[in-house]
Amino acid sequence: MSQSHTKHHDYHLVDPSPWPVIGSIFAFVTAIGAVVYFHQESPWLLTAGFMGILFTMFGWWREVIKEAHAGDHTPVVQMHLRYGMIMFIASEVMFFVAWFWAYFDASFYAGEAHQYLRTELTGGHWPPNDIATFDPWHLPLLNTLILLTSGTAITWAHHALLHNDRRGLKLGLLLTVALGALFTCVQAFEYAHAAFNFSGHIYGATFFMATGFHGFHVLVGTIFLIVCLLRTNAGHFKQDQHFGFEAAAWYWHFVDVVWLFLFVSIYVWGAGDNIPH
Repeated sequence: MSQSHTKHHDYHLVDPSPWPVIGSIFAFVTAIGAVVYFHQESPWLLTAGFMGILFTMFGWWREVIKEAHAGDHTPVVQMHLRYGMIMFIASEVMFFVAWFWAYFDASFYAGEAHQYLRTELTGGHWPPNDIATFDPWHLPLLNTLILLTSGTAITWAHHALLHNDRRGLKLGLLLTVALGALFTCVQAFEYAHAAFNFSGHIYGATFFMATGFHGFHVLVGTIFLIVCLLRTNAGHFKQDQHFGFEAAAWYWHFVDVVWLFLFVSIYVWGAGDNIPH
């Protein structure tokens, strides 16, 4: 009888889990909360939904970690986990393509936007004449160097893990987390001193949507890496089994690459002649 339940394959059939249903419910609450916030400026439902999503992520990923420690993540399972992460990053790429598309559409056709929308969105010029843009060679360049250095640090941590250098792994992760937090602080300082705001013109809307969502991704990636650091201190991750770390590293490199495109297209090319002197 016991032989009939013996697993003769490399796949892992997951146990029934409540997290997909719970996550769907909180995602729906978050969407409704966002609508309520936009109309009534009441953040409570949105906050409740977001906290529920965080709770779902914690519970669901905790089960995945338990599966890994139980030996359920065979090489075949790990391969498909990597496929899933690749597809997730691909969806994130298309997410940012939408913001780049909106920015370039408004910039390349500034005259048409001014004419057909019948508003002072651009004044027929890009950047709009009354917008004082950021100097790309000050804080934006500093943040670029910070992110590039953090990408080097996470690569160092990955190589240390592959060579079973636990000290190098911890130091690399710690440095990456510190640089990610520093990037967020610099961007917050930059936003606080912006000479334009989100509303009132399409330049501010496209600028803050593109750079703001990237900043959110940096924050999420930093949280991922903090979790990896905590797991490292707990003795997790092996040379031949460390998908959680690998996924976080891939995500961080994706964030780095997106920022390079943002820096070149929005900060450097999009600054125009409106840089204050």
